[in-house]
Amino acid sequence: MFQFRPQNGSGEDMGKTSCTIEIQAAFILSSFVTFFSGLLILFFSRLCWRALKKWANLFSHRRHLKRHHFHGVFRDRIEMLLSAQTFVGQVLVILVFVLSIGSLIIYFINSTDPVRSCSSYQDKTIPIDLTFNAFFSFYFGLRFLAADDKVKFWWQMNSIVDIFTIPPTFISYYLKSNWLGLRFLRALRLLELPQILQILRATRTSNSVKFSKLLAIVLSTWFTAAGFIHLVENSGDPWLKGRNSQNISYFESIYLVMATTSTVGFGDVVAKTALGRTFIMFFTLGSLILFANYVPEMVELFANKRKYTSSYEVLKGKKFIVVCGNITVDSVTAFLRNFLRHKSGEINTEIVFLGEAPPSLELETIFKCYMAYTTFVSGSALKWEDLRRVAVESAEACLIIANPFCSDLHAEDTSNIMRVLSIKNYHPQTRVIIQILQSHNKVFLPKIPTWSWIGGDNIICFAELTLGFISQGCLVPGLCTFLTSLFVEQNRKISPKWPWQKYFFNGLKNKILTQRLSDDFAGMSFPEVSRLCFVKMHLLLIAIKQKPTVHGYCGLVLNPSAQVKLHKNTLGFFIAESAKEVRRAFFYCTSCHSDVHVPELIEECSCKHKSHRFTTGNCTSYLAVLSPASGGMSLKRQCPSELGQEVADISPLDFSQLDSTGMFHWCKATALENVILKRSDKSKHEFQNHVVACIFGDAHSTLMGLRNFVMPLRASNYTRQELKDIVFIGSLDYLQREWRFLRNFPQIYILPGSALYSGDLHAVNIEECSMCAVLSSPSKSASSPTLADTDTIMATLAIGSLKIRCHTQTTSEPQSSRGCNGYSEKSDYRRIPILTELKNPSNIHFIEQLGGMEGDLSGTSLHLSTSFATGTVFSGSFLDSLLATAFYNYHVLELLQMLVTGGISSQLEHHLDKDKFSGVPKSYSTILSGTTRCKLGLLSLNQTILSDVQPRKTFGQLFCGSLDSIGILCLGLYRMMDEEEFVIIRPANDFKLLPSDLVFCAIPFSTSCCKQNSSSSQLPCEIINLAPLTSKTLIDINKPPTVNPVNQTTTQPLVHSLESKIIPVSDSKQPVLTQNGSLSSQIHLGKTVEENGEENMKEISKNAFANSKSR
Repeated sequence: MFQFRPQNGSGEDMGKTSCTIEIQAAFILSSFVTFFSGLLILFFSRLCWRALKKWANLFSHRRHLKRHHFHGVFRDRIEMLLSAQTFVGQVLVILVFVLSIGSLIIYFINSTDPVRSCSSYQDKTIPIDLTFNAFFSFYFGLRFLAADDKVKFWWQMNSIVDIFTIPPTFISYYLKSNWLGLRFLRALRLLELPQILQILRATRTSNSVKFSKLLAIVLSTWFTAAGFIHLVENSGDPWLKGRNSQNISYFESIYLVMATTSTVGFGDVVAKTALGRTFIMFFTLGSLILFANYVPEMVELFANKRKYTSSYEVLKGKKFIVVCGNITVDSVTAFLRNFLRHKSGEINTEIVFLGEAPPSLELETIFKCYMAYTTFVSGSALKWEDLRRVAVESAEACLIIANPFCSDLHAEDTSNIMRVLSIKNYHPQTRVIIQILQSHNKVFLPKIPTWSWIGGDNIICFAELTLGFISQGCLVPGLCTFLTSLFVEQNRKISPKWPWQKYFFNGLKNKILTQRLSDDFAGMSFPEVSRLCFVKMHLLLIAIKQKPTVHGYCGLVLNPSAQVKLHKNTLGFFIAESAKEVRRAFFYCTSCHSDVHVPELIEECSCKHKSHRFTTGNCTSYLAVLSPASGGMSLKRQCPSELGQEVADISPLDFSQLDSTGMFHWCKATALENVILKRSDKSKHEFQNHVVACIFGDAHSTLMGLRNFVMPLRASNYTRQELKDIVFIGSLDYLQREWRFLRNFPQIYILPGSALYSGDLHAVNIEECSMCAVLSSPSKSASSPTLADTDTIMATLAIGSLKIRCHTQTTSEPQSSRGCNGYSEKSDYRRIPILTELKNPSNIHFIEQLGGMEGDLSGTSLHLSTSFATGTVFSGSFLDSLLATAFYNYHVLELLQMLVTGGISSQLEHHLDKDKFSGVPKSYSTILSGTTRCKLGLLSLNQTILSDVQPRKTFGQLFCGSLDSIGILCLGLYRMMDEEEFVIIRPANDFKLLPSDLVFCAIPFSTSCCKQNSSSSQLPCEIINLAPLTSKTLIDINKPPTVNPVNQTTTQPLVHSLESKIIPVSDSKQPVLTQNGSLSSQIHLGKTVEENGEENMKEISKNAFANSKSR
């Protein structure tokens, strides 16, 4: 395109003429006149069209409608052509862009000539540029016809470019000469580069599209600004008639613009004209804002593309895991904190984070702080290419993090399930541990053909565990805090202000740990081993899991009976402070350590070599067995147990009151209208010792899964008479949606209303409830995380403001030094027992203020607060730590699910989802296994069977005495001090007890917890949590309950107990099974409560006497 121009003797180019100011003005004014005249014409045409439209409405519409239809069809076709939705349209758009770049190149060529000179038609580039502009005129006309708003179209950037570049071309044809003028505006067509690249499918990723947009903006800005500087500096100021002009090339203009943009300003090339300097002033301000944002972003795109799109390099012998899902600053921080604390200083497992978006600066900083352990790879678990890049097939496991604060819980679960499906399809043997938010979404995971519980695949369900914790807190005061503290890690140093805080914080150091027990314990009973570990090693052994043998028994058992003998390779579950302490149970040797009395001296001895080999083979369970990694119950065929126990002749239970697994009480499906309470009928449903649950949700809220709250409260190791009524207060529209999952559980009632209204609270007789649970509202999009708990905090305020006058203490209530409900004796009022759930743990300071608890530890976390220590608040935020726990030791997670969920199994969920319930299951022994489970309870030192343990001045004496004599395993204390009730986890052996202490215990199902030496208290103790014995008639518990006959006056219990799901070990000589079976069979339709109560009390007295005699 460059051509040689012959020169004359004076050195001037042939075909070049000097452009006078008048000629230059003609080129420029042609553009401005076209722009403003066209704008005026459009405004005038719009006014005329409106007037014509009004006039046309007065005459026939047919011709007007036909013309309008034709015009609409023609415009639609043009729009289709210009939108590049057809092949012809794409070719047209690409051709316009290519010709615009060609016109810009012609401008670059012509810019080498002086600006004041005009090119004649001897220059071959002028006809070419004229042809290009003729095509641009045609394209401009098409766009004009397709535009709905002509005036708006006239102001568009592409229209302005065409208006200021096309008319001067036609002027040049008339004058037979050409001038550069405003042709540099063609550089603005570069802004269409991203669209052209997308049409050509040259950009397929978001980063490439973003980079193309940034590049187009930078180049078009530079070239346009350089063209303006080139024009005004070579032409000079018009009012000075060009006397201050300077000869500057287009390349030097670009150099000046880039120097100005970078704020360097070398000074070798400067603007001399007033117009140029004025432009530089404004361009400097704009470029600082424009390029300060775009240039670093372009560099970051290049750096991130090379940094985060590469494949992870697998090193031989180096272990690693892949973490995907919700990769954010909060989730990564919580995961790293919990993952790295398990084996501090011994981490040899690298963490590969697979994120679908590049990390933010804050997240990058976290990765740099943990660069020895972490690697980030940009990609998606839904794409096999990205899974191949992170080498999922070589990973130890793939962990999927969920976002519990998302607005759509179901969408979050389904996306994570799709990630599991993608991973399993890519490599079926990959171990997957997933967080699930809603319990009903769990059923899809085991349906994946390659899902393997035995292979280590596991599910952590937030709704199931959260509501299970709250349910246990409703059964036993403080138990929610007790269990939560065993899984919360506290690394910060605390200076207690009150004496009770010292005891509480010391207890927080204890955690659930596992350790293989020494082979020297083989053949010993669990009470013997637990006592030996407690006395000689200062270890609290609470449960065991037997390893499978050829005909073996395999399963997790909490506080098994003395008939259970330990085998080799038995796994023990301890409450201890460190893994170093529990190693003593592995090193223990009867030959070397029998005379050792200092726990620290129990170390590995050299007298023999203990080799623990894991036996393989099929694990055939007795009655019901917990799968090694499932955390659920799977029913197997009955076979002889290695424990040497057989099912003896036991009086039959009322099987029709239990579900098909034998784990929960059930009833026939109850219609919703039969359980709805009315405020006006309060006298007909005077509840006592019941559980009140405050629900916040509406017809459009996400289901929280209230079935997970009800199931632990309906565990089958309670008798039907021990069940507490459950009353839900909330929106009927929401509870109606939950009811299909609750209708087969007995003694559930619904009061339509709100916990924010005191009238509704009094209508359910909240003054006499055993616990009021305020559940957090279903997920809602809040403007601030603080507002996520607004409803629960307001409800807590409303319930806490109710003043209940203390009534005269009855003989059935614990006689202790406590006042009303554990508060000061000087107070005439008591507080309603309440357990509040918080989504955002930082909102704990609101609860502290509502409870009148002045900031003992200002700024501390929820798990260091007074409300948490007293068991009145709970937050599921700590559940994030279970992901690391499940990877390192799924046995701990299995124990937690056993203690919290009440025995929920995959088979039971399958029955509940299909609404299939069987009154009499196939295996009679299965029902026995479900009911003979161990319970966790809260026993008084003076009012229960623990009063018979002597001496019991210290916790160690109480532990040994209760375990030896009655088989009860003591775990911790619930103490009253400084007018505060708080939890003490695993007190020291020499910890002194107070008469008012309550003890957290693991109670065998067959053990009666009342005093044996007090005939006056024996009877009330035996009927703990029984149905009220009043003169009102009793409805059939297998029929749907109604509101009218309900009159609850249950005696307040001495023992707060809850069940724990254990592997059933049936004892043929346990008389308690006969008692329960007799009690269930004593209730008949048509008898009054008083008659049934007398018969039950007589039967209880006989059985209690026989039980004490057998002891």
